[in-house]
Amino acid sequence: MFDLIIIGGGPAGVAAGVYAARKRLKTILITESFGGQSTESANIENWIGTKSIPGQDFGKALEEHLRSYAKESVEIITGVRVIKVSKSDITLKVETANDTYTAKTVLVTTGSTRRKLEIPGSKEFENKGITYCASCDGPLFADQDVAVIGGGNAAFETAAQLLAYTKSVTLLNRSNEFRADEVTIQKVLSHPNMKAIKDVVLKEIKGDQFVKSLSYEENESRLIGDPPKRREIPVTGIFVEIGLIPTTNFVKDLVTLNKYGQIPVNPKTQRAEVDGIWAAGDSTDGLYHQNNIAAGDAVKALEDIYLYLHTR
Repeated sequence: MFDLIIIGGGPAGVAAGVYAARKRLKTILITESFGGQSTESANIENWIGTKSIPGQDFGKALEEHLRSYAKESVEIITGVRVIKVSKSDITLKVETANDTYTAKTVLVTTGSTRRKLEIPGSKEFENKGITYCASCDGPLFADQDVAVIGGGNAAFETAAQLLAYTKSVTLLNRSNEFRADEVTIQKVLSHPNMKAIKDVVLKEIKGDQFVKSLSYEENESRLIGDPPKRREIPVTGIFVEIGLIPTTNFVKDLVTLNKYGQIPVNPKTQRAEVDGIWAAGDSTDGLYHQNNIAAGDAVKALEDIYLYLHTR
């Protein structure tokens, strides 16, 4: 019986693991790998205290930090995926393909995965111009022409960030209406270097070593019966904001997820609705999702878990 099981090895999971070790909680951390989504980034420049670090190195640094603290109190299991979390009385059970573990508390830090483009060139140019994080990778495209894919708040917020240093930003949306807040839309579109195109079908990403252009078909301007016109714009960066898929399927039978598949939590404590369950990072319904926020939320959860275990 463990005091705590942490599921996930990104910034939230590792932060929780370090704090669990410092508090001498009998803990097991289960993760498929370390680093989370950030390992897909060419360079991370917004992790506080580190000016710049490649995504793969970021994952290694997280693992090294945790292992340096783990010692006797925190057991680490990697390369394993959690299948299900269930509860019996006050005992929580975490099942993997290989084993089953029991604990008094569980912290979910499995994050989410980005919805990705599925057009010719999208796989070939992953991390070679195609990116999913303006905060992480945006400065790499200073004074360049870039595109943002999507029409929600995340897409427009990404465009707003990019406008601070890129030469131009073109936002392409598949539907005829944007889903972002009207105030946000108007503010971003008022920038002289910003352009938005609605009702498009993305067709292909081209380049050599890195992205050079993006082609699409624009449906809005064509007459009924006319074939869609193929257009191509020169860009060196493509920022994809078409949604997230939270990695929460393994708790759906225990915790009621919101319509996006996220775990609703109390923002003061990170507690979920089920007694003994906490969550932090991108798998939650938190308003903002960033590495630093995920780590902070996990520390907050650990403080609350410690009190929960020692004051019951």
